[in-house]
Amino acid sequence: MSKTHQYFKKMMGPIKLFSIFFLILLNKTVFSESVYLEAKQYLDVETGKLIAPANILIVDGIIKSINPSQIPDKVTLIQKPTLTILPGLMDSHVHLPNDITPEIALVFIQEDDAMITLRGAKNAKTLLMAGFTTVRNLGQNNGENFVDVALSKASENGWIVAPHIVPCGHPLSITGGHLDPDMNAGYAPNVLPVNYRIGVADGVDEVIKAVRYQIKYGAKVIKIAASSGVLSNEEGAGDQQYSDEELKAIVAEASRHGIPVAAHAHGTSAIKAGVRSIEHGSLLNDESIRLMKKYGTYLVPTTYVADSLNLKNLTPVVRKKAEYILPLAKRNLEKAIQANVKIAFGTDSGVYPHGENAKEFAALVRHGMTPLNAIRAATLNAADLLNMRDRGQIKIGYYGDLIGVEENPLMNIRTLENVILVMKDGKVVKE
Repeated sequence: MSKTHQYFKKMMGPIKLFSIFFLILLNKTVFSESVYLEAKQYLDVETGKLIAPANILIVDGIIKSINPSQIPDKVTLIQKPTLTILPGLMDSHVHLPNDITPEIALVFIQEDDAMITLRGAKNAKTLLMAGFTTVRNLGQNNGENFVDVALSKASENGWIVAPHIVPCGHPLSITGGHLDPDMNAGYAPNVLPVNYRIGVADGVDEVIKAVRYQIKYGAKVIKIAASSGVLSNEEGAGDQQYSDEELKAIVAEASRHGIPVAAHAHGTSAIKAGVRSIEHGSLLNDESIRLMKKYGTYLVPTTYVADSLNLKNLTPVVRKKAEYILPLAKRNLEKAIQANVKIAFGTDSGVYPHGENAKEFAALVRHGMTPLNAIRAATLNAADLLNMRDRGQIKIGYYGDLIGVEENPLMNIRTLENVILVMKDGKVVKE
């Protein structure tokens, strides 16, 4: 073999690497993905104004320009001349792996994590098709694997058709508490192993360990049951479960990692401990409202679920609590709205069928919220709650997560129940 031949053979490796690098760079610069949406108008959720026209340029999934004077030569053109465009909706309280059925108690012991993950992927697609481009998953009481973390990663990698997902891992509960899976399902002892890894933790040391474990495996929010609740077989409704010391330890540990805490809670102790949001808040009182305003705590009311529950399907213990609490929850939500408590949109879907999430908007309006503020709850407020500064508005530099509806949602909020166009990261996923 000649020296010249040996030299070129030696140089082939670097040449190949350079060629690959050059092709990647060329793809990013010359062949970047540009989408140009032409629609009737868009809602500026910050000002509350409808702006016409809605000509939005999205490059590589990010809003590059709004109503520009010029557009690139090579774009994918989407023309929707009758649609009103809004930011992609955000639901701050869903249960992706859950489907509410009479056999739900058997799911935790009859189905493995693979099956439950597939159900979660199915439900995630349903939510995306309904216009929800970001969701926060707040519950998965089965097995030791992290189903919602896997769904989140699969969504970001493009493996599944799904919203952006904020996972909680396993929610935390005291032994025998509202989110103890044994308690909810009514199992005999030792049917379903429970421990801090799946969120059943008692005492300061153990709750700290449970928080660290969830964060270690990908939780981006910590969900806790600070009090008892409606849809569990304990007799109390609204009783404090985690002690003040445990609550403070949970929030302090999560905060050290930059992770917020969402509390299923009906009292004031969780608010004082510094949780980021109160879920449901059915038994809010004047003191709770005062403290939420003082600390800037969000309320995620999930009010439509109170309208949709069929009380006949509940156990006698649960039905008795529901008949007492649900009317109170509606009145207390109205008090919170009147007091200007910060409210973020959440539905509890999984307790009722996924895909009906947008019915929460009309429920919020029925209880005194304006249509604009109901939309803000699922955009501006939800983005603030989730500490996401890249979505929730139609704004340059924000994600190309958009939806389109036929009617003006400020005049008919129920048009959000029939989303015509859905774009996630600048790609059309429903048209």
